Amino acid sequence: MKVAIGSDHAGYDVKEEVLKKLSCEGHEVKDFGTHSHESVDYPDIAHEVAEAVASGDCDRGVLICGTGIGMSIAANKVRGVRAALCHDDFTARMAREHNDANILAVGTRTTATYGIMRMVDIFLSTEFAGGRHANRVSKIEKP
Repeated sequence: MKVAIGSDHAGYDVKEEVLKKLSCEGHEVKDFGTHSHESVDYPDIAHEVAEAVASGDCDRGVLICGTGIGMSIAANKVRGVRAALCHDDFTARMAREHNDANILAVGTRTTATYGIMRMVDIFLSTEFAGGRHANRVSKIEKP
Protein backbone atom coordinates (compact mmCIF):
# COMPACT_ATOMS: atom_id res chain seq x y z
CA MET A 1 0.00 0.00 0.00
CA LYS A 2 1.22 3.51 -0.77
CA VAL A 3 0.92 5.69 2.33
CA ALA A 4 1.33 9.46 2.59
CA ILE A 5 2.63 10.60 5.97
CA GLY A 6 3.13 14.00 7.51
CA SER A 7 3.59 15.68 10.85
CA ASP A 8 4.28 18.98 12.47
CA HIS A 9 7.13 19.50 14.92
CA ALA A 10 5.14 17.97 17.81
CA GLY A 11 4.61 14.76 15.84
CA TYR A 12 8.05 14.53 14.25
CA ASP A 13 9.54 11.79 16.48
CA VAL A 14 6.48 9.54 16.20
CA LYS A 15 6.26 10.15 12.44
CA GLU A 16 9.82 8.89 12.09
CA GLU A 17 8.93 5.73 14.03
CA VAL A 18 5.78 5.12 11.97
CA LEU A 19 7.73 5.75 8.76
CA LYS A 20 10.34 3.13 9.67
CA LYS A 21 7.69 0.61 10.71
CA LEU A 22 5.67 1.00 7.51
CA SER A 23 8.76 0.80 5.33
CA CYS A 24 9.91 -2.38 7.11
CA GLU A 25 6.45 -3.88 6.51
CA GLY A 26 6.80 -3.30 2.77
CA HIS A 27 4.58 -0.26 2.37
CA GLU A 28 5.66 2.47 -0.01
CA VAL A 29 5.73 5.61 2.13
CA LYS A 30 5.80 9.17 0.86
CA ASP A 31 7.05 11.53 3.59
CA PHE A 32 5.70 15.08 3.38
CA GLY A 33 7.65 16.28 6.41
CA THR A 34 8.36 17.90 8.65
CA HIS A 35 11.95 16.75 8.79
CA SER A 36 13.00 18.26 12.13
CA HIS A 37 11.74 19.63 15.44
CA GLU A 38 11.70 23.16 14.02
CA SER A 39 8.26 24.77 14.22
CA VAL A 40 6.15 24.48 11.06
CA ASP A 41 2.60 25.34 10.03
CA TYR A 42 0.67 22.06 10.17
CA PRO A 43 -2.01 23.09 7.62
CA ASP A 44 0.63 23.14 4.87
CA ILE A 45 1.67 19.56 5.56
CA ALA A 46 -1.91 18.35 6.06
CA HIS A 47 -2.86 19.84 2.70
CA GLU A 48 0.01 18.08 0.89
CA VAL A 49 -0.88 14.69 2.40
CA ALA A 50 -4.57 15.24 1.66
CA GLU A 51 -3.86 16.17 -1.97
CA ALA A 52 -1.73 13.03 -2.42
CA VAL A 53 -4.58 10.86 -1.11
CA ALA A 54 -7.36 12.70 -2.95
CA SER A 55 -5.48 12.51 -6.26
CA GLY A 56 -4.95 8.76 -5.89
CA ASP A 57 -1.17 9.14 -5.77
CA CYS A 58 -1.35 7.51 -2.32
CA ASP A 59 -3.89 4.99 -1.05
CA ARG A 60 -4.10 6.28 2.51
CA GLY A 61 -2.58 8.94 4.72
CA VAL A 62 -1.38 9.39 8.28
CA LEU A 63 -1.15 12.81 9.92
CA ILE A 64 0.52 13.34 13.29
CA CYS A 65 0.58 16.48 15.42
CA GLY A 66 0.13 17.39 19.07
CA THR A 67 -3.59 16.63 19.20
CA GLY A 68 -4.51 15.60 15.64
CA ILE A 69 -7.29 18.18 15.67
CA GLY A 70 -5.73 20.83 13.43
CA MET A 71 -4.38 18.28 10.99
CA SER A 72 -7.78 16.61 10.60
CA ILE A 73 -9.56 19.94 10.10
CA ALA A 74 -7.04 21.07 7.48
CA ALA A 75 -7.04 17.74 5.61
CA ASN A 76 -10.83 17.63 5.44
CA LYS A 77 -10.83 20.86 3.43
CA VAL A 78 -9.61 18.83 0.42
CA ARG A 79 -12.43 17.33 -1.64
CA GLY A 80 -12.41 13.53 -1.52
CA VAL A 81 -10.65 13.33 1.82
CA ARG A 82 -12.23 11.77 4.88
CA ALA A 83 -9.69 12.37 7.62
CA ALA A 84 -10.61 10.84 10.96
CA LEU A 85 -9.19 11.97 14.28
CA CYS A 86 -8.78 8.76 16.27
CA HIS A 87 -7.78 8.13 19.87
CA ASP A 88 -7.88 4.35 20.23
CA ASP A 89 -8.18 1.02 18.42
CA PHE A 90 -11.98 1.18 18.28
CA THR A 91 -12.15 4.63 16.65
CA ALA A 92 -9.44 3.67 14.13
CA ARG A 93 -11.40 0.55 13.15
CA MET A 94 -14.75 2.35 12.92
CA ALA A 95 -13.21 5.17 10.88
CA ARG A 96 -12.40 2.60 8.20
CA GLU A 97 -15.33 0.18 8.54
CA HIS A 98 -18.15 2.71 8.77
CA ASN A 99 -16.75 5.95 7.31
CA ASP A 100 -14.26 4.73 4.70
CA ALA A 101 -11.79 7.25 6.14
CA ASN A 102 -8.72 7.58 3.97
CA ILE A 103 -6.55 9.60 6.37
CA LEU A 104 -5.82 8.82 10.01
CA ALA A 105 -5.08 11.82 12.24
CA VAL A 106 -3.53 11.26 15.67
CA GLY A 107 -2.05 13.32 18.47
CA THR A 108 1.20 12.65 20.28
CA ARG A 109 0.09 14.70 23.28
CA THR A 110 -3.14 12.72 23.67
CA THR A 111 -2.11 9.17 22.73
CA ALA A 112 0.94 7.09 23.64
CA THR A 113 3.27 6.06 20.83
CA TYR A 114 2.42 2.35 21.14
CA GLY A 115 -1.27 3.26 20.79
CA ILE A 116 -0.56 5.29 17.67
CA MET A 117 1.39 2.39 16.18
CA ARG A 118 -1.53 0.02 16.81
CA MET A 119 -4.01 2.50 15.32
CA VAL A 120 -1.89 2.79 12.18
CA ASP A 121 -1.89 -1.01 11.82
CA ILE A 122 -5.65 -1.21 12.33
CA PHE A 123 -6.35 1.72 10.01
CA LEU A 124 -4.29 0.26 7.18
CA SER A 125 -5.60 -3.30 7.52
CA THR A 126 -9.31 -2.61 8.01
CA GLU A 127 -11.60 -2.68 4.99
CA PHE A 128 -14.67 -0.50 4.45
CA ALA A 129 -17.81 -2.48 5.33
CA GLY A 130 -19.90 -0.91 2.57
CA GLY A 131 -23.59 -1.82 2.67
CA ARG A 132 -25.68 0.71 4.55
CA HIS A 133 -22.52 2.70 5.27
CA ALA A 134 -21.86 3.32 1.56
CA ASN A 135 -24.99 5.44 1.24
CA ARG A 136 -23.93 7.52 4.25
CA VAL A 137 -20.42 8.04 2.91
CA SER A 138 -21.87 9.17 -0.44
CA LYS A 139 -23.85 11.81 1.45
CA ILE A 140 -20.65 13.01 3.10
CA GLU A 141 -19.08 13.38 -0.35
CA LYS A 142 -21.81 15.70 -1.66
CA PRO A 143 -20.67 19.35 -1.91
